[in-house]
Amino acid sequence: MTESIWLWVGFNVFVLAMLALDLGVFHRKAHVVSLKESFIWTGIWVALALVFNAGIWHYAGSTKALEFFTGYLIEKSLSVDNVFVFALLFSYFAVPPLFQHKVLFWGILGALIMRAIMIVLGAALITKFSWIIYIFGGFLILTGIKMIVKREEEIHPERNPVVRWFKKLMPVTPDYRGDKFFVRENGIRMATPLFVVLLLVEISDVIFAVDSIPAIFAVTTDPFIVYTSNVFAILGLRSLYFALAGVMDKFHYLKIGLGVVLTFVGVKMLLAHSPWKLDTLLSLGVIVLILAVSMVMSLLRPKKVAIPTVVPKPNEA
Repeated sequence: MTESIWLWVGFNVFVLAMLALDLGVFHRKAHVVSLKESFIWTGIWVALALVFNAGIWHYAGSTKALEFFTGYLIEKSLSVDNVFVFALLFSYFAVPPLFQHKVLFWGILGALIMRAIMIVLGAALITKFSWIIYIFGGFLILTGIKMIVKREEEIHPERNPVVRWFKKLMPVTPDYRGDKFFVRENGIRMATPLFVVLLLVEISDVIFAVDSIPAIFAVTTDPFIVYTSNVFAILGLRSLYFALAGVMDKFHYLKIGLGVVLTFVGVKMLLAHSPWKLDTLLSLGVIVLILAVSMVMSLLRPKKVAIPTVVPKPNEA
């Protein structure tokens, strides 16, 4: 038990140290994150995850290491949906590129805390009520099918009930005040639109976590593996956004692929206590294949861009 506690403490100290290094040293001054910088940081986070995976292999064996890697891949692939939402939010609110990193930093820090709570609750429920895994499995299958068949819909942040409630609770400045979340003007404390964006980032992550956390419980019920794979996937989400935001439209079949992954993971959950239980290595291979096929198909069959029809005016006919 003592070793387990220190393992949790040590990992969280490492995460906090990396976040402090990120914000306090490399991003102490607000700047536009370049494509080169985003790829470097994406590589760093992936490398750290693989090093950690190697440590699990060494100290806990190949089974736990495979569970971590499969969980990490699931969380990483499902986090691509977050990238779409971030891009839409930043575009809708016209967030200057200079301030986007700060929003994502604090948004992801909040996401880590909320996901830790959800993982602890999920692990406790599965431990006490083993049948709940079937509910998780059914939920993932329905979510996956919905993701496959549902067409893309526009996001209207101003209609979000939480945002509307917040604006009643606290006044919001009409425009940005640098990179500040709150300001005091004329003796009144006000939020800025940047904080509203941060609030929506947090809400979107909670919504996605409802799908992704049950998915990883299909791979393992070890809370430490579930938590660490989630954390590594989320920590690299900021750099992944800046690396992929400009090319996400090229992978239009990826959303369908993610839906198939969720459906597959849901089926794996339903078979968890049956003679047809799916092996972790087989599951990993299937997930990689689904994602690869969806990306290749996106490149082979590019999304058609509608060309607007110009109707001539009567005097031009």
